[in-house]
Amino acid sequence: MKIFVVNTGSSSLKYQLIEMNGEEVISKGLVERIGTEGSSMTYHVKGEKRKIEKTIPNHTDAIKLVFETLKEDRVLTDISEIDAVGHRVVHAGEKYSGSVLITEDVVNALDECSFFAPLHNPPNIKGIRACQEVMPDVPMVGVFDTAFHQTMPDYSYMYALPYELYEKYRVRRYGFHGTSHRYVSQVAMELLGKKESKIISCHLGNGASVCAVLNGKSIDTSMGHTPTGGLIMGTRCGDVDPALIPILENVEGLSAKQIDDIMNKKSGMLGVSGISNDFRDLENAFHEGNRRAKLALEMFDYRLKKFIGAYTIAMGGLDALVFTAGIGENDYETRYEACKGMEFMGLYLDVEKNKSVRGELAEISLPESKVKVYVIPTNEELMIARDTLEIVKSIQAVKA
Repeated sequence: MKIFVVNTGSSSLKYQLIEMNGEEVISKGLVERIGTEGSSMTYHVKGEKRKIEKTIPNHTDAIKLVFETLKEDRVLTDISEIDAVGHRVVHAGEKYSGSVLITEDVVNALDECSFFAPLHNPPNIKGIRACQEVMPDVPMVGVFDTAFHQTMPDYSYMYALPYELYEKYRVRRYGFHGTSHRYVSQVAMELLGKKESKIISCHLGNGASVCAVLNGKSIDTSMGHTPTGGLIMGTRCGDVDPALIPILENVEGLSAKQIDDIMNKKSGMLGVSGISNDFRDLENAFHEGNRRAKLALEMFDYRLKKFIGAYTIAMGGLDALVFTAGIGENDYETRYEACKGMEFMGLYLDVEKNKSVRGELAEISLPESKVKVYVIPTNEELMIARDTLEIVKSIQAVKA
């Protein structure tokens, strides 16, 4: 069975075509600058990287270009070979606690959730509509970033605001990166050889979050009502005193939109360092003696350790600490700083092995460590494909 996995942004479309018999990625690519000048498609097929530069007016044309290219390269002979489509959708609010077959009711529900994720859900819906237009008879499944965190207890996800705001607008912690946290925690449970486990998953990239996974279920996570909360990130501020917002309005004369722009696009590692949101740039600057780069890295490392400590206490212990995503998989210095000083809880990092691991599955704790430390490359696309396969097979079984 061939499953087409789609992750749509406002002006981009990322895809993977996966043959589920063997879970082989046949082709993957990225269409960028949709609807603007300089649009292009970069893709990998048969071990080669290729690029097409042409005008791509909208997401439907982007999908058509992807399939035209796949047919030209003889990856597909016809679109009918696609058995199902899996869509990454950022926000499902409290609507769905798992992946679902996409119907018109589901699309309407996602549209309602655009109130929570105005930068993400509308593009996700565009991707669904584009695929429906090109493949009207192919079943489609929505896999939600927020779904994995729907197992959080109410005392974990509620804010101490007037309860009426929750009743009227569902203002609460939702959490994100759920598909990634679910994937790596499942792999960690397999490595541990037990389902009853206490795992902390650290998804560290330009966007970053930590998740406490108890017996396979999310019980707490660092991001909040939006992806701005929690850890310091590339350009996002993470947790700050909310009273700063009216103060900034008064002393700087800023509007709510301007403050939102500052907190999401001009803060974080970029805002503190004044150099970059890229950890590679910051670490180079730090080693060259840049004080603000050092400060930004120390702030990030400190807050990451605070979340790890808090979630260890919340779960009553820790079996495994997992690092994933771009920074987690590749930056040995961040992993070292997160684990440094954790010996009191039975965590012993293999420092030399940690230095050698980049982007590969590995255990980086010493044999005597009671807490296992893993680097687990995330694979959200495979998780989406697996969910899509499971739902489509269940539908086929009912029809049979």
